[in-house]
Amino acid sequence: MTDVVPIILSGGSGTRLWPLSREHYPKQLLALVGEETLLQQTATRLDGMTGVAAPLVVCNEEHRFLVAEQLRQCGRPASTILLEPFGRNTAPALTLAAMFLLERGDDPVVLVMPADHVIRDRAGFQRAVARGASHAAGGMLVTFGIVPTQAETGYGYIRMGKPLAADGGAHEVQAFVEKPDATRAQEYLASGQYLWNSGIFMMRTSVWLAEIELRRPEIMQVCREAYRQGKTDTDFFRVDRTTFERCPSDSIDYAVMEKTARAVVVPLDAGWSDVGAWSSLWQICDHDAHGNAVRGDVLAVDTHDALLFAEHRLLAAVGLRDVIVVETADAVLVAQRDRAQDVKEIVQQLKQERRDEHIAHRRVYRPWGYYESIDRGERFQAKRITVKPGAALSLQMHHHRAEHWVVVKGRARVTRAVPRTTIQCSAR
Repeated sequence: MTDVVPIILSGGSGTRLWPLSREHYPKQLLALVGEETLLQQTATRLDGMTGVAAPLVVCNEEHRFLVAEQLRQCGRPASTILLEPFGRNTAPALTLAAMFLLERGDDPVVLVMPADHVIRDRAGFQRAVARGASHAAGGMLVTFGIVPTQAETGYGYIRMGKPLAADGGAHEVQAFVEKPDATRAQEYLASGQYLWNSGIFMMRTSVWLAEIELRRPEIMQVCREAYRQGKTDTDFFRVDRTTFERCPSDSIDYAVMEKTARAVVVPLDAGWSDVGAWSSLWQICDHDAHGNAVRGDVLAVDTHDALLFAEHRLLAAVGLRDVIVVETADAVLVAQRDRAQDVKEIVQQLKQERRDEHIAHRRVYRPWGYYESIDRGERFQAKRITVKPGAALSLQMHHHRAEHWVVVKGRARVTRAVPRTTIQCSAR
């Protein structure tokens, strides 16, 4: 197989999976299916294939240390983490990544993968990637179309054209089709000519840059300026914030794939899900004898086909059907399963009311560890702070605050006041 550089796009916020997914801790950083997070599953998806380089990750600046730590934990550190100061959809993200790779003197085939998908059949995915790699190496822009299992109205579709090989491993793209209504979706399924649009792509970096400059020159221009003014910061590359703010927002599909004459689609049948809503997660989770997907401390009586997730306390359900109940430390969601897409409206309402529950969990992660707010009032706040071994909080000074620290576990070195004094503190 042609050597491949994975590009992992980790910029989504996953608002339909609130309250587990938040702006500062989105769904790709969560372990929703299995022990690994969706990001970690994506980073290890090509394990065992030859000629695969370390991934390049594009993520929001707010998530940089979380992304780096999760990749380190799964043993797949990124070659570089490219930071976007603002989300501008997938076309600018891929353009910046392609510039970064091409500047280093190579023109690799890249495999572009969203960080928040689930693919159950890793071997099947790798076979599809191997089929796509030869077409990408030859100058085509490859997309992967999911073999549909039902008449789905929540996905865009790809209509396959003539096959490019006798085995049907790749086809010309005849058309990209918007999300259909139920009747049209049923027609697509019955025809056998339509695939779901997965949002996974392969191409050479030079081919992508040529196409984006032809189709969306304004995106190319702003990305070029933002990249040239960017700076390397240890393991991160930061594009220029002021310049990138001017970048138009567009997806890979709309910007290039729907317009190019080079599009090829490879059918993919590998247990794929974009985990776009709680109903999607229920479908791919393991179920008990009553069709319930359960996680955490849950008791269910006469409850069927429900998703019941508890993070911090006992969740009890009695006499329920087709519902979603998700409990976190600071919020509880209760919804009909067929209304799962409407959870985003709750997030929008939280934003309008200037509440914080859509932004962060009660536990807030930092490069040195994390803290949790235990209690707060008009003139006080109590936090539990957990610091990684060898890590340190930044030095701070407050003119109108009294702080009391109690070491409950381990040993801490505290630096205080002027003249600076260092004190060793241990748990009693």
